[in-house]
Amino acid sequence: MISGLGFTDRYLTENEVRALMTEAMARYPLDGKRVIVIIPDGTRTAPIPMMFRLFGELLGDKVAALDYLIALGTHQPMSEEAITELVGVSAAERAASYPRSQVFNHYWNDPETFVELGQITEEEIVNISDGLLKESVRVIVNRKIFDYDQIIICGPTFPHEVVGFSGGNKYFFPGISGADVINFSHWLGALITSYSLIGQKHTPVRRVIDRAAAMIDRPKLCFSMVVKGDSLAGLYIGTPEEAWEAASDLSSQLHIIWVDRPFKRVLSVMPKLYDDIWTGAKGMYKLEPAIEDGGEVVIYAPHIDEFSYTHGAVLEKVGYHTRDYFIKQWDKFRNFPLGVIAHSTHLKGIGTYDESTGIEYPRIRVTLATRIPREKCEQLNLGYLDPDSVNIDDWKNREHEGILLVPKAGEMLYRIKSSQN
Repeated sequence: MISGLGFTDRYLTENEVRALMTEAMARYPLDGKRVIVIIPDGTRTAPIPMMFRLFGELLGDKVAALDYLIALGTHQPMSEEAITELVGVSAAERAASYPRSQVFNHYWNDPETFVELGQITEEEIVNISDGLLKESVRVIVNRKIFDYDQIIICGPTFPHEVVGFSGGNKYFFPGISGADVINFSHWLGALITSYSLIGQKHTPVRRVIDRAAAMIDRPKLCFSMVVKGDSLAGLYIGTPEEAWEAASDLSSQLHIIWVDRPFKRVLSVMPKLYDDIWTGAKGMYKLEPAIEDGGEVVIYAPHIDEFSYTHGAVLEKVGYHTRDYFIKQWDKFRNFPLGVIAHSTHLKGIGTYDESTGIEYPRIRVTLATRIPREKCEQLNLGYLDPDSVNIDDWKNREHEGILLVPKAGEMLYRIKSSQN
């Protein structure tokens, strides 16, 4: 049974959220139980401070533990200062007001963090991937969740470049998983292409992560949020599958902007929650379907000076290229992490590669207006624009010219109406 409210024309009040949570949790015998809540990191817009307070209010005096695990995937661990901003309560205040609660980072690069649950068989993968891949996949997840009686997922749903729509079981895989499922799922998404997957509901990648999550033998409850701007437009509570199903339906109404014709040039202004290109590349993913052939996406982020704090060394070796560039030279790239190669293709976009000439033909151009120097951008096969030369006012109100300004890029997906089903 699912509890939920969602609107396209207004936002939920805190009292409505409290009532929904009270109703849903009344169905679960959590008294005396150890509960862990999986939450997003700072690269997702969500009212986590409100949810933290309400979980504490409704469960804090009833449960033996109410802890939080940050679903970092392969993002950098959050500092104590960043965690305070994420949950809205300092460590000292948490100790005083929420004595049963701790907040943990997911240390994805520490082998001691993980436990292996089993494998998705080669035969299953062939069926799930529609024949694109033929291999078994080890399912490895953060072992900490098995110290608890109840797992709660609490996070937002948006159109997503790898899985179609984020949320639900994605908070397990890749949120708190090991590299195997992360690399496999991202590479499967890259083979299908972000262009084809983003904003699609039921995808092969979603089937992979749902299959992996089925191996987690603990009760699961999901609080799927739909956020518009900084406000909560929807909240659905149920199993990870059913809560995500409802949230993605509302997300498809709120987070996809349908335009009449493609744009030739877009300025994606990236907010500071994206602190490197690994996360800031969403300014490309969400605009790619609405760019004309030969057009350009400019990622404007004067605060960014790194490609990736985690994967920068690998990216310097492989660069940014289309999917076909890698596939047609697979012997050169097969030993690099597939998740990094997938990210490379997502940012570069779709295109072709001519083996006879060694020339790559991306469909559109991707230009960085960041603090990453020109020589680094060109070395990794991306365009460069001096961020100090950008005057945002010059980009305003020019849609009739095929030029678009996106003031807060990264969450809203743009699509052309002619592609609407």
